[in-house]
Amino acid sequence: MAAAVRDTVNNLLDKLNLRSKEEGVPPKEPSEQEVKDLRELYAKAKQDQVFAFYDELDTLGKADLYEQLSSIDPNHINEITHQALHPPETSGKDEEKELKTLPDSATASILDSESEDIESWYSSGLDLIAEGKVAVVLMAGGQGTRLGSSAPKGCFNIGLPSEKSLFQIQAERIWKVQQLAEKKHNKMDVVVPWYVMTSGPTRKPTELFFQEHNYFGLRKENVVIFEQGVLPCISNDGKILLESKSKVAVAPDGNGGLYQALLTSNARTDMRKRGIKHIHGYCVDNSLVKVADPVFLGFAASKDVDIATKVVRKRNANESVGLILLKNGKPDVVEYSEIDQATAEARDPKQPDVLKFRAANIVNHYYSFRFLESIEEWSARLPYHVARKKIPYVDTEKGEKIKPDKPNGIKLEQFVFDVFPLLELDKFAQMEVEREDEFSPLKNARGAGEDDPDTSRNDILNQGKRWIQQAGAIVVSEGGADDAGVEVSPLISYGGEGLDFLKSRTIKAPAVIEKEK
Repeated sequence: MAAAVRDTVNNLLDKLNLRSKEEGVPPKEPSEQEVKDLRELYAKAKQDQVFAFYDELDTLGKADLYEQLSSIDPNHINEITHQALHPPETSGKDEEKELKTLPDSATASILDSESEDIESWYSSGLDLIAEGKVAVVLMAGGQGTRLGSSAPKGCFNIGLPSEKSLFQIQAERIWKVQQLAEKKHNKMDVVVPWYVMTSGPTRKPTELFFQEHNYFGLRKENVVIFEQGVLPCISNDGKILLESKSKVAVAPDGNGGLYQALLTSNARTDMRKRGIKHIHGYCVDNSLVKVADPVFLGFAASKDVDIATKVVRKRNANESVGLILLKNGKPDVVEYSEIDQATAEARDPKQPDVLKFRAANIVNHYYSFRFLESIEEWSARLPYHVARKKIPYVDTEKGEKIKPDKPNGIKLEQFVFDVFPLLELDKFAQMEVEREDEFSPLKNARGAGEDDPDTSRNDILNQGKRWIQQAGAIVVSEGGADDAGVEVSPLISYGGEGLDFLKSRTIKAPAVIEKEK
C-alpha cells in the first residue's frame, strides 16, 4: 500500500513537472502484491476492465498503466459520474424558476457610471498593482483545434499587421499596466505575476512558446505555468475507457478545475509568498481582454467582495450566452437554454430600450485571495457536468481500437463559475463593460463571420482606430473595411492613454503604432 501511495505522489509530481525522470533508467514493474491490491480496488468498484490487457503488456506498459491507475480513485469516479448523470432534485422548484437581476448595490456599468467613479477605481487599482498585491490567472488549456491548429490557442496569430499571438498581446498588456503603476508611484520593478493554467496537451508547447519568445519581455520568474487536472473518460454504461491497452482515456477537468490546480501546483502558495490580495482571472481566447484591469480591480476592492465578474450586454434576446442572474436568491450563471422566450425578451422597466436580463457572462472574474485561501472548504461541493462525446477507445473484449461515429461516452468537467452560488450576495459584484472595448472571443475557424480570427483582428484594429482618433489623429484608408483599422501596440497604450503624440497627424491604415515617432 505504501508503494501505491508513493507511486501516486510521484505520478502527481510528474504531471506537474516537479520531478524529472532519469534518462536511461528502466521503469520498475510493480510487484504482484501491488498489482493484486490495485486490481481488488478496481474490482470492488466494478471497474476492473481496465486490467483487461495488463498481463500481455511489456514492463514499460505495465509500469505506466499501474502508475496511472494508482492516481485514480475508481470509487470517487463512480460517485461523481452518478452525481453528474443524476443531479439531485431540488425542493421548491417554483421558487427556483424565479430569476432576478442583481440588485443595484452589487452592480456598476462603465456605460452609465460617472467619470469620477471610473477614475477613482482606476487610480485605486493602479495603487494595488504598485503595492504588489495583484496577480493574473489565465485559463489557457484549450488547443486551437477549431481554428485548424493543434497548438495551444494562445499561440494563435489572428492576422494582425504585427502578427502577434494572443499570448504576446496579453503579456504586453501586463507589461504596460506594470509601467503605468510604476509611473504613477515613481517606483521601479512593479510586478504583476502571471499564472498560466494549461492542460496536458498544451503545457509543453506553451512552455516552449514562452521560452522561444523570451517571455514577451516579462521576467521568467514572474510567469508561472501550471497544469489543470484530468478525469477518466466514461462509457455510456459507466465504465472507465481505455485509450490504449496501457493507458486510460482522460480529458481535462474543465475550467472549474482551476481551483484544485491552484492547490496541487503550489500556485496559491506562490501567491501567498508574494503577498497577493487581488486576482484577475480570464480565458485566453478573448483578444480584447484588459489584463489586470485597474478599473475592475479598484471596483471589486472598493466593494470588499470575494468574487466580481465582468459582463457585456446581450446582443439580442436570442443570443446563445449564459447570463449572470440571481437564481433562488444566489448569484449564478443561467444558461440561455434555461430561459423561456418571454423572459429572454423582457424589457428593463428602468430602461425600456434594453433587455431586463442582459448581463452576458464572458468568463472574466476577480477573486479576493482570502476566498482562494478557503478552496479546501468548498471545492468538494462544486458539481460535475456531463459532456457527451465521441471518444476513441479500446474494446476490452476484442482488443480492437474503436473510433466511434456517434457519442459513446461522457467527459466530466467543472465550470469556473459554479462557485458563484456559494457566496452571500454581499460578497459578489458585477461590472458591465462595453463589448466593443473588452470582449471579442476566438471560437470559430476563419470565415465563420462571428467569433473567428477575422472578427478578433478587426475588433482590435477598430479599437485602435477609435483611440487614435480620440487623440486627435486622422485615419485614412484606400482599402476596404478590413484595412481601415490601426493596431496600437499595448506597449504604447493600455486603454487609449498616452497617444497625444499622434494629435493632428494623418495615419494611413492599415497601420501599426508600436512606438512614439
